[in-house]
Amino acid sequence: MNVTVLGAGAWGTALAISAARRGVNVVLWARDEAQALQMQSSRCNARYLPDVPLPEGLQITSDWSAAMAHAMPATDKGLVIIGTPMAALADMLSRVPESAPVFWLCKGFEKTSGRLGHEIALTVRPQGRSGVLSGPSFAIEVARGQPTALVAASSDEALNELAVEAFHSDSLRVYTSPDPVGVEVGGAVKNVLAIATGIADGLQLGLNARAALITRGLAEMTRLGVALGARLDTFMGLSGLGDLVLTATGDLSRNRSVGLQLAQGKDLPTILQELGHVSEGVYSAATVLARAQGLGVVMPITQAVVEVLEGRLSARSAVQALMMREARAES
Repeated sequence: MNVTVLGAGAWGTALAISAARRGVNVVLWARDEAQALQMQSSRCNARYLPDVPLPEGLQITSDWSAAMAHAMPATDKGLVIIGTPMAALADMLSRVPESAPVFWLCKGFEKTSGRLGHEIALTVRPQGRSGVLSGPSFAIEVARGQPTALVAASSDEALNELAVEAFHSDSLRVYTSPDPVGVEVGGAVKNVLAIATGIADGLQLGLNARAALITRGLAEMTRLGVALGARLDTFMGLSGLGDLVLTATGDLSRNRSVGLQLAQGKDLPTILQELGHVSEGVYSAATVLARAQGLGVVMPITQAVVEVLEGRLSARSAVQALMMREARAES
């Protein structure tokens, strides 16, 4: 089986490493020719995963045509994995031939249009086979071969099985789901909720507050997902509860880090500059709220995060506003 991974960031590189270790023919495409050459010579991704050597069989290229040719072999199965940020997903999908099966790894809503990945795919390549590969996962742990579970989600079950064939191993379990909408909503909203949890932890509000935020955040995520057509049970799975718990509590979480630093009084531009990586929750928060409001879905935690990110409330004032909401039934 041939796999082409588009995007040599941390997550794309980690999945490429994982598949190559188990003998899959993998090509990792880097947009920057200098980065591709550096990775070829040093056999590591010095910027994102400097301590993890690249397997001998993993090929790196900046040649788009070669990457696409590898993903569409004449006599074997091929698969394209898009590992770019959400902002580049539409461009990547438009460049991949419709005959090539595709999964994307990015989590969030497209800032300019408010679309989820499956909505972008329906517009850009309506006849193409596509899905999302998501779940609770930090790239460095996947690259190191630490136990991880993901979910491949598409209405095309045969496509889901391609992802299983490419990546399922003794250290990386790949489950399947027919609900890409729910998987994508979970992957997008958990980033916003992780910022909220980081704020609470940064303010030292305690473990009770953390548990409350995660639980009520899951309720917000579920309400939005169901309103968008997702299955309710998806949110109790890997891409819902699983990814939320990891991102909200894990020390490697960029979105949680943003919340922690906002609680310390740092301004957002400084936080993002020092972070050096994309924090999808920052870019998705306002869009999540807009989609929710358009559907009449109430998401108070998300709204509080947006107001902090946009400078209308301090971190502490946002928490106080949440605590002062009227009592209501839990469900």
